[in-house]
Amino acid sequence: MPSALAVLDRLLRHYPSPDTELVYRNAFELLVATVLSAQSTDRRVNETTPALFARYPDAATLATAALDDVEALVRPTGFFRVKARAIITLSHQLVQDHGGAVPGDMDALTALPGVGRKTANVVLGHALGVPGLPVDRHVLRVAERIGLTRETTPEAVERDLCGVLPPEQWTAMSDGLILHGRRICRPRPLCPQCEVRDICRYPFKTAGRAALDLDAPAAGAPTRRRKAGVPIVEASRTPAPDKSGAYVSRTTKADRRAPKAESRTPNAARRSSSAVGARKRGRR
Repeated sequence: MPSALAVLDRLLRHYPSPDTELVYRNAFELLVATVLSAQSTDRRVNETTPALFARYPDAATLATAALDDVEALVRPTGFFRVKARAIITLSHQLVQDHGGAVPGDMDALTALPGVGRKTANVVLGHALGVPGLPVDRHVLRVAERIGLTRETTPEAVERDLCGVLPPEQWTAMSDGLILHGRRICRPRPLCPQCEVRDICRYPFKTAGRAALDLDAPAAGAPTRRRKAGVPIVEASRTPAPDKSGAYVSRTTKADRRAPKAESRTPNAARRSSSAVGARKRGRR
């Protein structure tokens, strides 16, 4: 298993100042923006929040907002009805329980509607200066591939990473893994461009041009082309073993001569059949 500090050092070389890509001015704005980012993109949220915060700049104003107005403002982020209700309700609870301020501890944050550990860690680590390690789908994928954890749940991965890093590095590690997962270690990874490929434990690394060409077929997979409008499947260039284990060459469908009847269109075949029938009737 590679050292978490070694991985972080590589990531910081490639992403010198990793940070959340959400735009915010204070803890309240980051809290709301992170809730809106669920099942959406940071770019879409950043396009949506300026109008929202221009009308409702704090918890007190958002707590008394009309639901339909907030729904219209956050609609571009998706699931707008659920999200609008969540940010209005959490704003009301912030006013009622915390005087409108965003609390600086995990338990108080996760008690708010629509706020889980990931959202709480984002706010703690970026806006409040409290160590936090948010785990999203990118952190899950990249940490498991590299070999930093064998766990598959956000809580367990957070526990593993926090256990091998000093608290002051938790947020930087999360930000680095998220950026790396978005840009390089995607579901179909670009391994040749990866800063940690030599210490990564992922067994299915991509190599060369295939890693950059997302439409290229996998090595050894059949390829498809068209000839005269008919798709032809060509066999892999790799020979296949016969029953004795010896390798023999494969033939392709393109090498087999198609019956003449198959080259005719259905209409041509019917016209030919009709002509033959007419000649037979003429002989009677």
